[in-house]
Amino acid sequence: MVSVPDAYLGEALAHLDTPVEVLDWRLDTPAPRDAIDVVVPRYMAPASQLEFLRGVRTRLVQYQSIGYDGVGELLAPGTVFANAASVHETSTAELAVALILAAQRGLPDYVRAAQRGHWATDVRESLADRRVLLVGYGGVGRAIEQRLIPFEVEIARVARRARREGDRDVRGWDELGDQLPLADVVVLSLPLSDTTHHVVDAAFLAQLRDGALLVNVGRGPVVVTEDLVSAASSGRLRVALDVVEPEPLPDSHPLFGLDNVLISPHVGGATDAMYTRMARLLVTQVERLQRGQEPINVVLRT
Repeated sequence: MVSVPDAYLGEALAHLDTPVEVLDWRLDTPAPRDAIDVVVPRYMAPASQLEFLRGVRTRLVQYQSIGYDGVGELLAPGTVFANAASVHETSTAELAVALILAAQRGLPDYVRAAQRGHWATDVRESLADRRVLLVGYGGVGRAIEQRLIPFEVEIARVARRARREGDRDVRGWDELGDQLPLADVVVLSLPLSDTTHHVVDAAFLAQLRDGALLVNVGRGPVVVTEDLVSAASSGRLRVALDVVEPEPLPDSHPLFGLDNVLISPHVGGATDAMYTRMARLLVTQVERLQRGQEPINVVLRT
């Protein structure tokens, strides 16, 4: 028995060799049954929706997002929880590269000029020959790197622990301070945790070279918003954001009024590629449970 919040997920399960019972449940009402094998919450709904799982026996809760900060404290003991790794990395990486290119090549300024009926030609920074620092090197960070390589950039990587991945060196967190002043573009794809919460503060930003571009496609609370506003308002740094704190940004927030700040409304994974990839992941999970195998992508066992 599988509960889904969207019809396309139910349709994907209709083609399984071993039939399943599909329930239409968006986790915004009390549970329709007291035992549901697989529960799929709504995409981008507040984590508080998980409170409707209280009293429901499950074998797996399959999230539709990669990030799962704040989820553990809402789950009942004995819950197996999987995230949506493999679903959103490609689309998020696409947007990260789009933000970098738009900021480097001045596309927002050209759009504003065109809206005024003005031909505003000038010379802008390239992406080629720049040093890009990836802060966070999980699935999203790797996907961003794959898409940046053809642009002829120099790439450095910093993650929680130093390691070697194939022919690539990943520096540890203790080397972040050495790498920040060397970067032309810094891309954040960090998950939110006690360690990363507000790690990008005034001291972090002060280490960036003048004119550097900071891109955040990870989690908004990784950055201290007030410190970012201060750094961007001075004109010393350029900023491109898909995630912010708070979300949504209130109308007339200072970040909206800065020409050197580019903002997209947390849409990194919001493409139609999500539908086929999420359906494929759910089918995989159900088939594994039917065969008595462990599900993949398990990130929490409460």
